[in-house]
Amino acid sequence: MPTLVYALPFALALAWLVAAEAAEAAPRYAPTEADIARIAAMLPEAPGLPVPPASDRRAWSRAARRTELLAVVARAEGYLKSPLPAMTDELYLDYSRTGNRDRAQGPFFDRRSRVSAYALAECAEGRGRFLGPLQEAIRSISAESSWVLPAHDGNLQTFNGKLITVDLGAAMYAADLATTAALLGDRLPPDLRALIASDLDRRVFEPVRQMVAGKQPGYWLDYKMNWNSVCLDGVTTAALAVLPDRQGRAWFAAVAKRYSNNALEGFTPDGYCDEGVSYWNYGFGHYVALSEVLRRTTRGSVDLLSRDKAVMPAAYGTRVEIMGGICPPFADCPVGARPSAGLVDLLSRRFARKGTLPRRTALGAGLCDQALALFPDDAPRAVTGVKWPAADSRRAWFPEETVLVSRPLRGGRMGVAMQGGHNAQNHNHNDVGVFMVVVNGVSVLPDIGAEVYTRRTFSAQRYESAALNSWGHAVPLIGGKMQKTGRAAEAGLLGCRFTDDADELSLDIRPAYELPDPAILQRTFRFERKAERFTVTDRFDFAEPTSYETALLTFGTWEQTGPAELRVTDGGQSVIIRIHAPEGVRLAFSAAPVEEDLTARRKATRIAVRLVGDVKQGNLAVVITPGGEVKQ
Repeated sequence: MPTLVYALPFALALAWLVAAEAAEAAPRYAPTEADIARIAAMLPEAPGLPVPPASDRRAWSRAARRTELLAVVARAEGYLKSPLPAMTDELYLDYSRTGNRDRAQGPFFDRRSRVSAYALAECAEGRGRFLGPLQEAIRSISAESSWVLPAHDGNLQTFNGKLITVDLGAAMYAADLATTAALLGDRLPPDLRALIASDLDRRVFEPVRQMVAGKQPGYWLDYKMNWNSVCLDGVTTAALAVLPDRQGRAWFAAVAKRYSNNALEGFTPDGYCDEGVSYWNYGFGHYVALSEVLRRTTRGSVDLLSRDKAVMPAAYGTRVEIMGGICPPFADCPVGARPSAGLVDLLSRRFARKGTLPRRTALGAGLCDQALALFPDDAPRAVTGVKWPAADSRRAWFPEETVLVSRPLRGGRMGVAMQGGHNAQNHNHNDVGVFMVVVNGVSVLPDIGAEVYTRRTFSAQRYESAALNSWGHAVPLIGGKMQKTGRAAEAGLLGCRFTDDADELSLDIRPAYELPDPAILQRTFRFERKAERFTVTDRFDFAEPTSYETALLTFGTWEQTGPAELRVTDGGQSVIIRIHAPEGVRLAFSAAPVEEDLTARRKATRIAVRLVGDVKQGNLAVVITPGGEVKQ
């Protein structure tokens, strides 16, 4: 699991810090006795998960032959060759002092990964050789001052014991630890089982009870993004696995059933995920994992995928690809992210009965989810009042966020993606009107994706980053000024027309800029499949003459091949770019590196296309066509 997903959206990060300092949180929904009784009747008498325990050697011996479980055993063997990395208080405090995430998160995740790997490997083998290292890791993590990721404990309230909170890291480790206890049972010594129970109650279960009771901030219960799903999945799985009282387990299941609705509210009605593909894998993947553990534990009575609002978010992964496995990395999404095959397959089976994989595979890295994938059930079809959308090989249109993915004809070389959107999205970049171009499976003109997260990323200085502000995106720079931030900076849909041969999308992007009235700023995209031509036309009419510049981004190289022509090359593919300026206006080209640490681990270049002299009105058209293969 990429560590970049362990982060709050900027606005939510600030809201959380404010809420965490509050003496009390507002009262909220809590399960009634009737709610609890209804779900308790669906649960088994004893805690546990709907997979065989490690003591069922026949079941696990069969599972041990599966490739993915053999890989886990190999990983666990690799861990045996190196000592457990230390997670000292000094290391935990590094983020609060320097803003660096990686130095602490490396050992933080390594230690927890060992627990799940050792537990699953021991279930596979049953010989005891992983039990000692497993116990060492669990006891060592138990001694940590905080289970919350350092970046999520910036004011050190959990570290200092002022207020124990539950974040992504704490919730998911709770699930893995509880799953370990449920699978291995009395193969773990009594004192360790008691320690696990105590830790889970103090660090996870009781804080969540207090959140629901309104006695401490319940931030992620209300979030409409990945935190809601991930934390509810972790906490609920842990409760189902180990809480001895059936009513206690039912309480957590009822909380998850109620508050998981908020995760679906984070998607537009057409299913668009403004956090990007990687966060869909992560956030919606955990929503599905939560749904599956609840469905199977309640013997089908609680199925979160049976909600009408779950259908379109579920279909997002089958719709968002441009071509060749490439998806738009808009917002804080890494370049190269693509929908999880296991997640897409399970959702296809549950909604359309069109699975493509030969067998069920895990949705993510969670231990419970891996175990459920090893022992799948028949995954019955989800019953909803909304139909699974029909496949469209030509395009995916998400009108709520004015995002269009246009694909080529069969055998075509070029596909594109374009976004209107607004500048207050989850994990927002100031990129209203951005686009990207893919040729033969290479993003020659990409969106450069996310930066490596630091403290600045989720602070008031977020848009000092050239990777997050509009300078680092293929959008205009007007009067030397970038786009503004906020919900009001939203593209307006002026029109769209889709045919088999061409897709056209016209947007009003003026709201993204501070411009004196009256002013017009429109951007029209036209993608022609047969001609393999993509045209981006900006129409502007300002109150007074001003400077105008637009940009192209690349990880590759570029050259000027004519007074108004460029060639951009990357990965053995190229595009020819012809620029049509207003009559009588000259063009100037320049380039500058994007001096940020990108998750793409490549240096990006911003190619500026500037109109020489101030202009008041006119059209600027950028015409992009495939340039053929290039030997590099």
